[in-house]
Amino acid sequence: MESKQWYMEYKIHKNRPGLLGDIASMLGMLEVNILTINGVEGKTRGMLLESDDDEKIRLLGEMLAKVNSITVSALRQPKLVDILAVRHGRYIDRDSDDRKTFRFTRDELGLLVDFLGEVFKREGNQVIGLRGMPRVGKTESIIAGSVCAMKRWTFVSSTLLRQTIRSQLSEDEMNPNNVFIIDGIVSTIRSSERHYNLLQDIMTMPSTKVIEHPDIFVQESEYDYNDFDIIIELRNNPNEEIIYDTFTASYTDEL
Repeated sequence: MESKQWYMEYKIHKNRPGLLGDIASMLGMLEVNILTINGVEGKTRGMLLESDDDEKIRLLGEMLAKVNSITVSALRQPKLVDILAVRHGRYIDRDSDDRKTFRFTRDELGLLVDFLGEVFKREGNQVIGLRGMPRVGKTESIIAGSVCAMKRWTFVSSTLLRQTIRSQLSEDEMNPNNVFIIDGIVSTIRSSERHYNLLQDIMTMPSTKVIEHPDIFVQESEYDYNDFDIIIELRNNPNEEIIYDTFTASYTDEL
């Protein structure tokens, strides 16, 4: 059988000496490899495991269920959030009602860039919305994520250095393997017909599109939230409100 990766997470009730060694020994006897191990928020530990026998993983879960010092809270094939939790030692904050919404703060930019890098590696069509106030690090995170994924990025519209509204792109820039960066306010509030036609062409391409200010983009265009695969919220602090009224007027003034 082909080797598979598994994510195991357990909560520690009694952190006695030798507990981790006992679990590692159990994994060793079952010939299950430990790829990565890390503490994940408090008394929770996460492991990435590898095994070529699903039955051994099932037995592992049954055996650990008899250990009073811990409770296994997850034993599954790893999701992206599991891999990043082990890598960074913390879970990404996820909306309990809308599971495609992920929240980050500015002090978690490293985690956000890693998350974007992994998402950008995926092939095919995906639309990612990125909410956040001005100068919180949205565009910079997209560029850094593109670098991590070893992909080229293309600005369709932006305010990073100056107001940018593209009406045409070169053949290299239209490569579906690129990451297309779109400012949802610039592209809708006062865009030209030629720019909007280009935008529609890009939206139909089997490629990664990242749209800053997705709420304005939805409000002012033919697209809706169902077109988005992932929504990311980036704040300066967890309590910051993302209020568009405070800065959308400056966009129209500059245009």
